[in-house]
Amino acid sequence: MKSSLIISMLMVAVFLMASCGNTNKQETKVEAETKDSVIVKDEVVLTTEQYKVAEIKIGIVEQRNLSSLVKVNGVLDVPPQNAVSVSAPMGGYLRSSGLLPGQAVHKGQVLAVIENPEFVDMQQEYLESKSRMIFLEQELKRQQELRKEDVNAAKTLQQVSSEYNMMVAKMAGLRQKLALIGINANSLTPGKIARTANLYSPINGFVTASNVNRGKYVAPTDVLFELSNKSDMHLVLNVFEKDVRQLRVGLPIRFALANETEYNRQATVYLIGKATSADGTIPVHCHLPSSTDPSLLPGMYVKALIETRTDNVNALPIEAVVESDGKNYIFVQKDTAQGTVNFKMIPVVKGTEEGGYVAVTFPEGFDASAARIVVKGAYAVLSAMKNVEE
Repeated sequence: MKSSLIISMLMVAVFLMASCGNTNKQETKVEAETKDSVIVKDEVVLTTEQYKVAEIKIGIVEQRNLSSLVKVNGVLDVPPQNAVSVSAPMGGYLRSSGLLPGQAVHKGQVLAVIENPEFVDMQQEYLESKSRMIFLEQELKRQQELRKEDVNAAKTLQQVSSEYNMMVAKMAGLRQKLALIGINANSLTPGKIARTANLYSPINGFVTASNVNRGKYVAPTDVLFELSNKSDMHLVLNVFEKDVRQLRVGLPIRFALANETEYNRQATVYLIGKATSADGTIPVHCHLPSSTDPSLLPGMYVKALIETRTDNVNALPIEAVVESDGKNYIFVQKDTAQGTVNFKMIPVVKGTEEGGYVAVTFPEGFDASAARIVVKGAYAVLSAMKNVEE
């Protein structure tokens, strides 16, 4: 009985050892398969049917002159001397004004007619002063003659001369006041006193803002019209501090209006600001080759590309470079077997982008000259690779 129990225990031990041996073999096989899948994880095989459906195109690395670009925003503006705010120096009531924003004006054109009772008082005072000055001028000449004959006292001549000089100064001041409100003092006569004065345009240009209506009282501080002259319009770009060091006078600029997609308009850097604004940008002023384009108006927002330098580099179409897990890659076609196409994923570093192309830097030892690269459909290949991995 005892010998039978010992034989049974030995048989169980042999069975367990055999089971463990089979388990170890299965684990070894799984590990080997896992290691094989890791080795080829940067490659993917497509069937010829998948290749056609994805519309994959193969190309080669090109040598292109690509410019290093700084992308900025800005606005169209005019110099201070070409933008004018028009006010009524003496204030008053508006009796006529028919200008609308966008309307062209020329220098000396009447913008509005202002009525003010003070205009009457100023003209009256000027004419009275003019009459008094004529009398004093004659009296001065008479006193000078009498003084030559030693008939009058020197004090009398000095008093008349002082009054005459004071009247000359008063007349000059009144003449300037009348000129401010648009009244020509030389045309005034005792029977021709006006209660209104004209407001004239100081520049050629167009109306950008009109804040008037008939019968409205305006104060001297009120801006009635905003005028602008496009003849010297320029571009003001807001460039961040880190990018300003790359700029210099004369650099070419391509820009577009906010609603445009192509950067077909040209400009040139002519002045770089020396102070930083509150948002950390520095103004860069740029000349336009022509300001006669009717589609360009002061105040329009623009987006621009500043070309800092041009290099001859290895370039590929932008769609040839794909991003995965924060890194950039391209796909190179390898030898094909019957019914399949094999692709290998190569890491690259992207550089300057321009005109649909991007500069690329390849890993050390990669022969770019002989590589057949996927230039269209790269994301389809990447998607197929991700599906295989999953």
